[in-house]
Amino acid sequence: MPLFLMGMLLLVALATAVAGIVTVVLLLNDPPLPLPRLCAVLVLVFGSSAAAVYCCGWFSVTAGGPFPELCEGQNASGAELASVEQAYWPLRSACVYSDGATVEHISTSINVFVCLPAGLAVVLACAGAVLRRRALMASEGSR
Repeated sequence: MPLFLMGMLLLVALATAVAGIVTVVLLLNDPPLPLPRLCAVLVLVFGSSAAAVYCCGWFSVTAGGPFPELCEGQNASGAELASVEQAYWPLRSACVYSDGATVEHISTSINVFVCLPAGLAVVLACAGAVLRRRALMASEGSR
């Protein structure tokens, strides 16, 4: 993906996360709290924050990678480091040695800062849909 598009995605994700946080604060100041709307806004906050963190990691990989210091000059068998190959998803580095051996490094922070908020966004989207459906069923039943 071109650098310009990832930069735009990063800016949109950051703006969406900030707008979502402001909206949550405003919703909390105005009781009664509509839970389906709160879930929808939290989906935007968690989803956009996961996208923003992933974009930051993508830029880190593009700029040389977050893990080059983890590669040793020689592996246990004495083979020299041939190259460092990087992938964008998951954000990882692979140390490739001259004998063909490969050691991959995947940061656990990717799971915490990208996958966890994205998973929370999915769970909140489902919870919001259930709460909205329940509210619609209750309003139809009272007619």
